[in-house]
Amino acid sequence: MKKIFVFVALLAAFSAKSQIDANVVNGEIGFSLGAAHYFGDLNTRAAFNRPKPVVGVFFRKQFGSYIGLKVSGHFAQLGYSDVYSKNETQKTRNLSFNTKLFELAVQGDFHFFKFIPGQPGYQFTPYVTMGAGFFTYDPYAYLAGEKYYLRPLNTEGQGTIAGRKPYSSMALCIPIGVGFKYNVSGQTNVFFEITHRFTGTDYLDDVSTTYAGKDAFPDLPNGAVSPAFLLQDRSYEINGGNAIGIKDRQRGLTNQKDQYIFVEVGVSFSLSSYVCPPVRL
Repeated sequence: MKKIFVFVALLAAFSAKSQIDANVVNGEIGFSLGAAHYFGDLNTRAAFNRPKPVVGVFFRKQFGSYIGLKVSGHFAQLGYSDVYSKNETQKTRNLSFNTKLFELAVQGDFHFFKFIPGQPGYQFTPYVTMGAGFFTYDPYAYLAGEKYYLRPLNTEGQGTIAGRKPYSSMALCIPIGVGFKYNVSGQTNVFFEITHRFTGTDYLDDVSTTYAGKDAFPDLPNGAVSPAFLLQDRSYEINGGNAIGIKDRQRGLTNQKDQYIFVEVGVSFSLSSYVCPPVRL
């Protein structure tokens, strides 16, 4: 009787393992919602106090139980202002920006645990992710209620001062993050992910080097003051009409590239297949 019991237990265990081995997770598709935040010349202390929305979609191809390759697309809004700074000089500078950001990235994901939807004991895993991508951006600000895109204005004398070229509206990014996911039921999963983006640009906020000086912004043909001059140093708005933007005085942190972060929650749907396990004699 004891031998029969042992045989039945081993048979059940083998059957369960065969069922797990037979369910192959090929990948996932999903979407996410969350908060995006910018870090750079207007947010030098990495404060997370002005988040803006981000939405994303992705497809992940799974290679084995632990490694996957993900292609993702995101749309986010980013922005910040000197008014939130604790530094008095930065507050007096009084700059601000907003931008819409479109990102496409390829990332490698590593699961710490085997993840098999629908199988008890294999429904949860933390993971890490890292990759590379590119994004488009176009910072803008408002002056007297009118919206101005800052890149064409060359607010730091790009194209006028030797060695300063207009910056591109496209830049590279390197996403590095962590997350975890849980299989709710069937092929449906929920996940939470925090991913930091290092970028290849210092102009996400339109601020990088030094002030260009008044001569870089001639008046308009009708004699009006150039909007570029008014937007490159807005200290006059809160400093009794006096501007601090003297030529060659520091405006931004040249040696530090801008960065941003996504904090997301989402839903994904596993793409699985059933492979008949081989007969073992």
